Order: sequence, then C-alpha cells, then structure tokens
Amino acid sequence: MSGLRSSRTSSGSGEASHLKSPLDTKTRQPLTETGFQQLFRDAEPEPELPAEPRLSRLCRLWRRPAGTCSWLGAWRLLQARLPVLCWLPRYRWRAWMLGDAVAGVTVGVVHVPQGMAFALLTSVPPVFGLYTSFFPVLIYSLLGTGRHLSTGTFAVLSLMTGSAVERLVPDPVAGNLSGSEREQLDAQRVGMAAAVAFGSGTLMLGMFVLQLGVLSIFLSEPVVKALTSGAALHVLVSQLPSLLGLSLPRQIGCFSLFKTLAAVLTALPQSNLAELTISALSLALLVPVKELNVRFRDRLPTPIPGEVVMVLLASVLCYTSSLDTRYNVQVVGLLPEGFPQPLLPSMVELPRILADSLPIALVTFAVSTSLASIYADKYNYTIDPNQELLAHGVSNLISSLFSCFPNSATLATTSLLVDAGGNTQLAGLFSCMVVLSVLLWLGPFFYYLPKAVLACINISSMRQMFFQMQELPQLWHISRMDFAVWVVTWVAVVTLNVDLGLAVGVVFSMMTVVCRTQRVQCLALGLAEGTELYRPLRESHKLLQVPGLCILSYPTPLYFGTRGQFRRLLEWHLGLGEQGKGYPKPDGPSEAAAEPVRVAVLDFSGVTFADAAGAREVAQLASRCQDAGIHLLLAQCSASVLETLTRAGLLNRIAPEQLFVSVQDAAAHALERLDLTGQKICTVWV
Repeated sequence: MSGLRSSRTSSGSGEASHLKSPLDTKTRQPLTETGFQQLFRDAEPEPELPAEPRLSRLCRLWRRPAGTCSWLGAWRLLQARLPVLCWLPRYRWRAWMLGDAVAGVTVGVVHVPQGMAFALLTSVPPVFGLYTSFFPVLIYSLLGTGRHLSTGTFAVLSLMTGSAVERLVPDPVAGNLSGSEREQLDAQRVGMAAAVAFGSGTLMLGMFVLQLGVLSIFLSEPVVKALTSGAALHVLVSQLPSLLGLSLPRQIGCFSLFKTLAAVLTALPQSNLAELTISALSLALLVPVKELNVRFRDRLPTPIPGEVVMVLLASVLCYTSSLDTRYNVQVVGLLPEGFPQPLLPSMVELPRILADSLPIALVTFAVSTSLASIYADKYNYTIDPNQELLAHGVSNLISSLFSCFPNSATLATTSLLVDAGGNTQLAGLFSCMVVLSVLLWLGPFFYYLPKAVLACINISSMRQMFFQMQELPQLWHISRMDFAVWVVTWVAVVTLNVDLGLAVGVVFSMMTVVCRTQRVQCLALGLAEGTELYRPLRESHKLLQVPGLCILSYPTPLYFGTRGQFRRLLEWHLGLGEQGKGYPKPDGPSEAAAEPVRVAVLDFSGVTFADAAGAREVAQLASRCQDAGIHLLLAQCSASVLETLTRAGLLNRIAPEQLFVSVQDAAAHALERLDLTGQKICTVWV
C-alpha cells in the first residue's frame, strides 16, 4: 500500500532487504485528513442545521412517503399504510388467481382444526380459535407487506397466553364445577385472553409510532429458533393429559414442564383407554401424512389435508359409537353460530397483563418479521418492518374486540401456503371464506369431535419446530458462539418458561456481542514486499517490519467496555508504563521488536464508533506517547469517530498533520520521519 523505492527495512528473518515497488505504479505525496479535505471537499459546504427535536423527526419519518402536503402526497401516505391499495391494482388475475384460491382454501381447511386445537392451549373454548383464524387473517391481508405470510393462531403464543390466563384466572380449589360455573369461568378466561391480545396490539402500535422496527435485530435467529423449539416441547408435555384422558390442573411458572410430567406419571393409572386409543390412532395417521407432505412436496399438486381427514373420521366414529356417553370421551360440543358481539376488554385488567403482553408482542413481531423476510428474499421483494408492526398491532387490537387471543404469522401454514401455490395476500381472503363457512353453517358438524384429536393436531403441528434441532451440528461448525446462544436459550425456555427463557436468550445474546468486542486483539501490521499491502505479521514470516516503526490495527468499537483492553494492548505494543516493560512483543521479528518504538501508526478503520470514555483514552494515549518520545499517527478514522475524538480534545495533544486518510499515507510519512532514505519527499504507491 505504501512504501519507499529502494528504502532499507528489516525482513522477517532480521536481515536487511530492499522494498520492491509494484509494477507500473505511480507515486504521490502522503495525504493527511486536512489535505484531503482541502483537495476534495465541496467549494461551499452546506450550513449545519440545528438539531431536530426527536418528536418532530418521528413525525417526519411517519409522513415520509407522503412527500408534500397535497392530494398526491395524501394518496401516497394512504398507500404506504394500506398496502392493499398498491398490490391489488397490479394483481395478475390470470396468472395468480388460481394459485391464491387453491392455497387459500387449503390453508383455511387447516385453520379450522388447528384453530380449535390452539384454543385449548390458550385455555379458552375451541370456537374462539376459529374467531382468531378469521379476523387477524382478514386484517393482515389489508395491512401486511408479506405476500406469502399466513397469520392466525400460533402454538407458541397460545402457550404463552394460556400460561398467563391460567395464572390470572385459576381453576377453583373445589374442582368440580357446574355447567353455569364452567361457563362463567370460560367467560373470564376469554376476557383475559382478549385483554392480553389488546395489550400486545397496543404495545406494537406504540413501537410503530416510535419507528422501532429495528428492534427485530435483537432477536437473533438462534434465539428465535431455540425459543420455538423449546416451546414445542412445552406444547407436547402440556397436551399429555388430553392425550391420556386425564383431568389435571395446568402447571404454570418455572419448572412447569417437569411439574406436568410428574403429575401425568402420578395419574397415569387413571388414564381413559378410549381417549388413549383415539390419540394413538390419530398420531398414527397425522405423523406419516406430515412426513409424506414434506418428502413429496414437489410431486403433490396440493398437500394432503391429514388434519381434516382425521377430524372427519374421529367425529363420525365418536357419533356412531357414542364414545362421549359410553366411555366419557371429551368432545368439542356445540360451536355457536355467527360472531360474538364486539366488546372492549376490561381496562382494569391491563396493568395485570402488561408483563405478559410485552414478551408476546416481541415474539409476534420477531417471528412474523423473520418469516416474512425469508420469503421476501426468496421471491425478490421487500417488506417494511415498521409496517409489519402496524399490521400485527392493528390485527391484535381489533381482533381482541371480538374475543380473539394473540395471533401472529405461523410457520406451518405459511409453508403450506407457499407449497400450495400462494402468490399474494389475496390467499388470506380465501382462507377467511373457509373459516367463515364453518362459523356460519358447518359448526354443528364438529360437535362430536374428540378433544384428544385436537391435542394430536397440536403435537403434529410442532414437527417443524422439533426438527430445528437438526441444525445444531451445522451451527456448531459455523459459529460456536451462536451454538451457545441456541443451547442456553433452549435450556432456559425448557427449564424456566417461555417468557423467562426469551429474556435469558436475549440477554445472553447481547452478552456474546459484548464478549466478542472484548476478545478482539490489536494486530501489528507489516508490509508485503513488492506490494502495497499491509497485513498482520502473524500471518506470514515474510512480511517486513521497519525498526522503530509500529503499525497497529484495532478492529473493534472503542467504548467504555473496551477502553481498558485498548490501554493494555497499546502499552504492551508500544512499551508504555509497566505493562510494556520487560516483555517481548508478540508479533514481528526480534530485531524490529528490540529497537524502541519511535513512530506509531494506529489504523482506526475497524473502529466503527467511539464514546466519550474511548475518545478520552485516545487523547490520554497521545499525551503518553508524546512524553515517551513516540510520534503518534492516526489513520483512516471515520468522520463520526474523528468528530468524537476532536471533541474529546485530541487535537490539543497532536497536530492535524498527524491524521492521515489511510495506513499507506501514514506509513509513508513515518518512513520519512525515520529518515530511512535520502529523499526529501516520501511517496505513496497508487
């Protein structure tokens, strides 16, 4: 990168050598930051505007798509907030209509049994799962930007909501309830689940107003996958009482999974053999059908609706054999026709459910945004994370008025929609038509559906989440730190519960980021002979190092957490203070390391930001170098880092001529200062 023609340096073996310049190269003088600005800055720099208040900036960002205050601007704003106005006029009716219709009907058919099954996870009657499979899907079709996203009931959210509902509205201590008491308890639980949906929707709308779509990056892929995989195990264990026909109270709080297992093992002799037989037969049908749909996905025109077949067979068998009366098999019962009256959730309950609504809102946003991004990248379109916040916030908020529980995008139905040929959000409207037909006309046909079948549907729908553990060997090979994040999150979710496990996973993931900045080493650079490249000396013994010159690269942000490490590493390399006395330098040849450092070049190209503590550390380093007789040069500082260093008083300790635009320029100036050549002007290869 930089060098002097015919200048003498020390090679890796300690012998003198001549630097060879690259072929067909030109030379120029070293450029400082000041010189670069004089040559290349605009003739009349724009005046600096006063700082804009945060509230005004947020309002401007929210109005950005509108452009100007006009009818055209208002229309653009409406299109940005109501994406259906953008994609519907451009809809390719002949090319996409059939695929959307088939995919929508297929997903709708799966929504019916799956919605009722996930309602049991939420501890509410099955019909409310149908409501949650209708209203949110309809709203997201109008507001969402994910063309291939399928929303509705999601097992992880149902489990989290059910835990909150059971804690806030527990079963009476007496145990046996009359019909009216059971209805009253169910009504209270439905209201609590709707309040949780209202709270999570309100939180997501608040995040949208503050433009916090960027928060999705804090829920990394290992955290999300470990969360869903661990929650799948919770779903499996929580459904064991229904599979065995046991009436057990739901365990909540930490170690609930182990408490449930212990309760099931204790009550195992009391299992209902009829429900156990139904569960075994249901799983024997559902699991192979799921496997066939995955293995022959390219050959099948549409996935086999195993859930629908199982629902029909079980309902007919229960009706013809009177299993509900003869063997005490629990059935779904009567599904009310139509829709519930709109009802605002009790505002008194909101403070109690706020702690439960926050993790549900975060999981909703993280799962939905990551799933939408996967298919957006696959099919070459973009999504807007902030608009997704608006879509899911409004979806949860409005659907809660119709007694729906929290909802989000779902892994299984999204994959099913794509495999069935879905192209746009219009598929969601066809899905709503299927659920609507069940709510209006087909509800009585599900009266004799055994609840054990719904439990089996819950378990079989977890297949994708269980098989996420197969990625662990590959994750270990790629990044052991991400592997650790996955394992810690999974263990926390399984051992504690989903809410605390999510918090542990996020905190641990953030800690790994901090630890990675702490473990970065300061690298000594040397010149590759015959080139203009400076590389770490540890990479090769053939790299050249000039006696008295130390070129260091610090490739990590400089903030309060790394300032101590920065100080120790620089003392080690430059021989400052007690840390640098009496220790051989870890890099470089012995001859170069033996001579005291006279000129030091710090490559700041890897310092993406610096805070006040880090900037003061650099200023103190400059003072210590000046006292020790070391000429300190800084190279390739970004504009923001350089501004922070300047405000910390760095230019009071070094001159502007000691700031260079690149390592090459700084090294060329350093060689001139070391007087390794008789030339009066040092040059840089270009």
